[in-house]
Amino acid sequence: MSDPKIGNIFASIPRDKSSEVFEFLAGAGQVKIERIVSQGHTSPDSGWYDQDQNEWVMVVKGTAVITYDSGQDIRLQEGDYLNIPAHQKHKVSWTDPDTETLWLAVFY
Repeated sequence: MSDPKIGNIFASIPRDKSSEVFEFLAGAGQVKIERIVSQGHTSPDSGWYDQDQNEWVMVVKGTAVITYDSGQDIRLQEGDYLNIPAHQKHKVSWTDPDTETLWLAVFY
């Protein structure tokens, strides 16, 4: 039996936020859990995320806007979550530039 991995979602936030930070927290098989730290970051201009897996995201801290390729904008605030089905084209079109946005993302 391995030792449990214990942490705190708010701990060890990088000071350098010049790029978005993705941190693997746990996973097995087809499931992956990540912490994402954004501050004014958006998805690359080159296109849309079109993932093979479903993605469940929650904004733990901060605010963000997810945009679907249909043009629908979904504003997420602290505590809000969104389930994005596989192959639903989407992107992060805005995160607060003045404070960090802390995401919890589950890919399944």
